[in-house]
Amino acid sequence: MKSRKGIGLAVALVLVLGAFGYMVYGGIGENLVYFLEPPELLARGEAAYDTPVRLGGMVVPGSVEWDAEAINLRFEMKGTGTETIEVHSSKAPPQMFRENMGVIVEGRLTRAGVFEASNLMVKHSNEYSPPAPGEDPHTKYRSLVQDQT
Repeated sequence: MKSRKGIGLAVALVLVLGAFGYMVYGGIGENLVYFLEPPELLARGEAAYDTPVRLGGMVVPGSVEWDAEAINLRFEMKGTGTETIEVHSSKAPPQMFRENMGVIVEGRLTRAGVFEASNLMVKHSNEYSPPAPGEDPHTKYRSLVQDQT
């Protein structure tokens, strides 16, 4: 009786390990999206190109070029180091987007050295309270963003 339980446990273990191995070698690695900062992405060398990543960092002051008519956004982004990456997006940025603020972009680094963003998100405080009666909502939102920087 004990040997039947042992065999059943061994078969179950082999099935679990086989399923795990299939997921690892079956392409799960190609579907992962890593969160990196610009220096980490640039340190990957050739592996950095055409790989989907989430890139987090700060918008470099004075680097934002926004063409509202063409819906064309370009800016420099930096992480904890001094290295920067040029980011291009063909979508309108969030209303809270501005210089010297934390952002997360999803996309790919092209061979031209430009990060083509398919999605752009801004980092802001997670504390929300409605504006007090008579308070300008834009002033309230600015204070939320400035608290983060």
